Amino acid sequence: MVGGGDGTGGGRHSEPSVHNSEDTEEMPIPRLSLVPNNEEVSSDSYDDPKLVYSSIVLRSLEKYLPPEILELNRNEKIKYMSDVLRKYISPEDCNKAQLYKNYREMISSYEPCYRGWYNFDPKLFLLPSFLEAISVNTEASFRRIIYEPHPSVFVFEMFQPDFFDKLIVEAETFRKWAQEKNYQIRRLNNTGNYGVVLDDFGLDIFLNKLTQDFIFPLCKVFFHELRGAMLDSHNGFFNEYGHERDPELGKHIDHSEITLNVCLKKQLEGGEILFTGTRCKKHMWTKYKAEQEMFRYTHIPGKAILHRGRHRHSPIATTAPRYRANMILYCRSSLFREMETYQKDYFSDWCGQCAQESKFKESQFLDTRREEMIRIEDGANTR
Repeated sequence: MVGGGDGTGGGRHSEPSVHNSEDTEEMPIPRLSLVPNNEEVSSDSYDDPKLVYSSIVLRSLEKYLPPEILELNRNEKIKYMSDVLRKYISPEDCNKAQLYKNYREMISSYEPCYRGWYNFDPKLFLLPSFLEAISVNTEASFRRIIYEPHPSVFVFEMFQPDFFDKLIVEAETFRKWAQEKNYQIRRLNNTGNYGVVLDDFGLDIFLNKLTQDFIFPLCKVFFHELRGAMLDSHNGFFNEYGHERDPELGKHIDHSEITLNVCLKKQLEGGEILFTGTRCKKHMWTKYKAEQEMFRYTHIPGKAILHRGRHRHSPIATTAPRYRANMILYCRSSLFREMETYQKDYFSDWCGQCAQESKFKESQFLDTRREEMIRIEDGANTR
């Protein structure tokens, strides 16, 4: 709370009054008025670039300041409004948002090689067989084009052949353009030198429609734990791995609910991914049961795989020379994450460790009931 008020609150509003820090041990919570001030507010200038929160936000909030706060000087008003905003948006988040805004402005002059990214025409990018399956929108129609070699790992073809070349050329062109401009571009997980964030050169609309209209229908059928929760955000990446390219990531999980991984090109033998079981946050790195959970998948150019982001996986090393290019799409659901936070029984359907513990508890319960019934029966027979 800002110091320097008169301590009375003026008797005009129900908002907490302003006190000096020495007047009370418990500081009142800073609040805004429910309705904007009726009188014309002479706004201060908040264009100082060193401020954590933007001038637009601060000028908007200023209209809702309690009258006793409006009488304070500019710095005290900034502190009061910052205390309000900090309950919802941390300074770190603001800083990240500002850095990202600056970055997008820096690269906004890039002109994509292929303008079709801006207008997502499914017939130009997706296979007719895939489009037909999505149009019918039943599990049977999906199963006709999808192979499930391991529980909850789905393999299928979805893109037209020329899509792969277009994306590889676009990513390489963007990377060279940024290098010529001496721009530091964003990378997947902030590592490597060859990764590119697809949204940065015009694929944000493309990937959003791909997520909502074509990935989400599959998820509603094959990933029941989402329970219809929308996929409301995404991150798309292009990565190149191998000889004279970025090294493969080690064992990891994805920052997603669902991950789409498309092999665009490969020049190597193998290129395998080792899956080692799906886990909730509590059991993220518990041991896996090799006979049940371990699965090796070999990347095939043109093939897409769809799996849970929490399905632990790692690449299996291959011999040089090697090369692999992939498009990776992280699909997220804020509703799912909210449900996961508050519903403690939410994991046994998809977390391998939770399912094992649930089965063990059920077995213990049945054993206890069986022993009780035996004791009752033995007691009856001895009478």
